[in-house]
Amino acid sequence: MRLVLRIVGTWLIAMAVIMLVVDGTKSLAANMVEFTSLADVWMQVNAASLDTVRGFLSSRFFAALLDQALNAILTYPAFAVLGLPGIILALAGRRPRRIRFLRQEQI
Repeated sequence: MRLVLRIVGTWLIAMAVIMLVVDGTKSLAANMVEFTSLADVWMQVNAASLDTVRGFLSSRFFAALLDQALNAILTYPAFAVLGLPGIILALAGRRPRRIRFLRQEQI
């Protein structure tokens, strides 16, 4: 299970770095800071799936709340939306630390 968490986390971090490089290139070309929102990336990759997710969330009990939450997430920069879960998953998949205590005479 830890292996799967680390692989998915690493993959998400790699995608976030790629999106950060794309945003950096756009910022250099425009001479101002520009971030690509998750909605823009999702529309470029697969616009039909975004409509499917919106339709699915509109059929749920808290449809208005879920729609507002989705719209808020879609406005964030894509590198942040991909990078934060990637870091969390990578940290969750790491090995537990072994704590070693040294006696006074071993120092």
